[in-house]
Amino acid sequence: MTARRGPRGGEKDAGPTLFEAALKRDPKLGELVPLAERMRPRALADLVGQEHLVGEGKLLAHAIAADRVPSMILWGPPGSGKTTLARIVAESTRARFVPFNAVLGGVPELRVVMAAAKEARAYEGKRTILFVDEIHRFNRAQQDAFLPHVEDGTITLIGATTENPSFAVNAPLLSRCRVFRLNLLDEKGITELLRRAIESPEGLAGSVGADEEAIEAIAKLAAGDARRALTTLEIAADEAKREGRARVTREDVVQTSGQKTLLYDKAGDEHYNVISAFIKSMRGSDPDAAIYWLMRMLEAGDDPLFLLRRMMIFASEDVGNADPRALDVAVAADAAFQRVGMPEGTYFLAQAAIYLACAPKSNACNAAWHAAQEVVRERGSLPVPMKLRNAVTGLMKREGYGTGYRYAHNEKGGVAWGETYLPDAIAGTHFYEPTERGYEKVIAERVRWVRAQQSPPLSREGEGAGVRASSEGEEETDPKAQSSSADKAD
Repeated sequence: MTARRGPRGGEKDAGPTLFEAALKRDPKLGELVPLAERMRPRALADLVGQEHLVGEGKLLAHAIAADRVPSMILWGPPGSGKTTLARIVAESTRARFVPFNAVLGGVPELRVVMAAAKEARAYEGKRTILFVDEIHRFNRAQQDAFLPHVEDGTITLIGATTENPSFAVNAPLLSRCRVFRLNLLDEKGITELLRRAIESPEGLAGSVGADEEAIEAIAKLAAGDARRALTTLEIAADEAKREGRARVTREDVVQTSGQKTLLYDKAGDEHYNVISAFIKSMRGSDPDAAIYWLMRMLEAGDDPLFLLRRMMIFASEDVGNADPRALDVAVAADAAFQRVGMPEGTYFLAQAAIYLACAPKSNACNAAWHAAQEVVRERGSLPVPMKLRNAVTGLMKREGYGTGYRYAHNEKGGVAWGETYLPDAIAGTHFYEPTERGYEKVIAERVRWVRAQQSPPLSREGEGAGVRASSEGEEETDPKAQSSSADKAD
């Protein structure tokens, strides 16, 4: 017995479906059902790869066994078993189980379901479990329609989504649900499913075997997607049968699988996961990982201009003055790509990514920027010292604009000894603390020499003398304090 599903959703029935009844009369009808559907697990013991959720002693396994499942969101990539897990709940529960597809149904249909759920509770004393496939397809307003019914217990909601619930499900509804994350299957799990499908009476029933290399190839091509693995096996088996062979070979798999479709959504969670891995690989100075993640994005169809923008930002934010040429390389790659285009233009992206990954790293400029931003926001518009103001009129000169300014080019070494250029209230603050890496080591020597020419600022009526910026926005009045925003930055 299986849960019966209408075009927009339907209630679990006590008897066999029309298909099940017909199958008993003519077993050959089963061949019309895709192998992935025929091999869908019907019990928790048959579910592969989700032991962290339904293994022995796990919360969800106990809840299903006790028929006390909470409202939940099943989050996982395609082919990880979200719908299968919901159907296992349908088979095990004594409650009404109503499947619903967010693509095919809307709020009007939901109102009908909710009304029926209220009647079932009032007149039959039965709970209703509502399974909403692709719940992320509902917008925020539509998701709000579930709230009162989940709160008062009219329904137990099970939502399935491939998107990150933090973004795809609104906060009030998410706070009323447990989130269970399903993982992609590993190659061992996929291999187990394939062997089971080859031997099972509901699968290929031993009519066609498969070479070990063929099974390994399918497991790799599936990339953790059980549905894709079983579909590939089914197509390859049909090809072997057509040619009168009793076994599926690796060549069958290669010929029938086509180009692997990467798990990627340019507007979804996986997009941000991969771009994060790309940036962290460059930051970690790993050119091999950087070029791998770059190729993952390009093969999935990501916009090369987006990737070039990220590399230009990285060149300044994470390489900085440790290698000033890094920004030149990133900008040149962007210009070259826009001139040449695809597909040869991707060479420029690869060159830039490898250069950035291999370059020495410094976030000192980034740390200086944030430290200065923090002081500006805390202190507001501190007055510009009179000596730094430009006197463009006679009145301004008489008011003292520019008085005391020393022209650095006329000073020994090109530095005005003892001069300060910050507002008086924060004189002596050091925002930029260069590292000792790459070219910034040369800059650090220069900065230390210049700062040595500056005498400590005079005390100014209670505040400001010797103030140093910290990453927490606090002030350290000890002029000997050595901590800096760059040292404390993440």
